[in-house]
Amino acid sequence: MAYELTEMKKAGIGLIGFGIFFTFLGIVLFFDRGLLALGNIFSLAGVAILLGWRSTWALFTNRANYKGTASFFLGLFFIFVRWPIVGIILQIYGCFFLFSGFWSSIKLFLYHIPVVGWIIQFISRKFPY
Repeated sequence: MAYELTEMKKAGIGLIGFGIFFTFLGIVLFFDRGLLALGNIFSLAGVAILLGWRSTWALFTNRANYKGTASFFLGLFFIFVRWPIVGIILQIYGCFFLFSGFWSSIKLFLYHIPVVGWIIQFISRKFPY
């Protein structure tokens, strides 16, 4: 396998998974502010552990990613000051800008997951863009 998963990377992926779970749960439960904030904290910690502290800092402070960084942290601020719908919209916008360079790697990683990979490959063959 091209990607080596160390214990730290597994922990980072687990934290990102918890972050996605708590964010989803916060949205389903009518934008519960506490669950959304907890999801954001888990996701940020997971990204920092997965990529490393310096790479995470470089990701957020890269000149090309300023729009995504500002949008993501402004969305986090809005969640903390009790405007969760605006905060989630800003964070989704920021995530697309921040992680736009990772989509090909994420897609390649998802291909290797048994059921998810088969579904993505089927969709890619059925609807090529």
